[in-house]
Amino acid sequence: MFRGSIPALVTPFRDGMVDEAAFRAFIDWQIAEGSTGLVPCGTTGESATMSIEEHHRVVSVCVEQAAGRVPVIAGCGSNDTMVALQHMRHAQAAGADAALVVLPYYNRPNQDGLVAHFTFLAEQCDLPIVIYNVPARTVTDISVETMGRLAELPTIVGVKDASGVPARASAQRLACGTDFCQLSGNDDMALGFMAMGGVGCISVTANVAPGLCAAFQAACLDGRWSEALALQDRLYPLHAALFSDASPGPTKYALSVTRPGFPTDLRLPMTWPSAASRKAVDEALAHAGLI
Repeated sequence: MFRGSIPALVTPFRDGMVDEAAFRAFIDWQIAEGSTGLVPCGTTGESATMSIEEHHRVVSVCVEQAAGRVPVIAGCGSNDTMVALQHMRHAQAAGADAALVVLPYYNRPNQDGLVAHFTFLAEQCDLPIVIYNVPARTVTDISVETMGRLAELPTIVGVKDASGVPARASAQRLACGTDFCQLSGNDDMALGFMAMGGVGCISVTANVAPGLCAAFQAACLDGRWSEALALQDRLYPLHAALFSDASPGPTKYALSVTRPGFPTDLRLPMTWPSAASRKAVDEALAHAGLI
C-alpha cells in the first residue's frame, strides 16, 4: 500500500499561523522530486503544538494539494484514545489514505492497553492504521508479539518502526506476515531495515533532500544495493545533523539554507538550533551536494 520515500512534512509557520500557501508549494515540490507519499501532522510537523482545528486543517490542505498524486498518511496519534479517534474520523472524511497512530505517550500503557487502544480505533473507524513505534519519545515500546496480534485486524496495515533496532524488521515480518507494510522511521538505519524486508521510510531528511531520498529508496526496492550504499554515504551526515539538536529545528534551519524564503518559524517549546548544530547541517548539506 505504501512504499518508497515518504516525508514526515514540516509545517511552515509564519507569524504564529500555518502558512497554507507555502505548505501547498512545499507539497508540490515534494511530489515533483519523487516522494511517494506524504505524512502531515507527524512529530516533524510539530503536531504537539497545534490546536485540533489547526491539526485538521493541515491534514485537509495536504489531501487537497496532493490531489491523489501520492497517498497521504495523516498523523492521528494521541495519548487520549478518543482524541486519536477524532483525528482519524476527520482524516477519513478529508480523504486521507491512512492514519499514522503513535503509541500513547506519557500514560505508558502495558501491552494489553496497547491492544485495547488500537483495537478500539480499528473498530470505530475503518481508515487503515499504520502503527508508529518510537520508544525514545513515548517510553512505551510495542512488542513483536503484540504487533503480531494487532496485524490480524484487517485495517491495521503496517508500522513506522523507529525502535532503533533494525532486526525488528525481520522479527515483525515473521510475526505479522510479508504483506504487513514495514516503513523505517529512522533515516540513518533505513538501508539495513530495507534489506530485511522494509518497503520504505517515513523520513525527516526527505524534507530537505527529497530527490536523493527518493533515489535511495528506489535503489533499495530494486535491489541495487551498491547504488543504495553510495547514496547512504552521501546522505548519512545529513541524517545525523538533522538530529544534532531538538527536531525539527535543524530541519527548518536546513530549509532556510536550501529554500530561501520558506517559513521556518518554530513553535515553543521548540527553538532555533544551536550554532554547533547549524554548522553540522551546513557541512552535511555541502557533503550531500545540496549547497
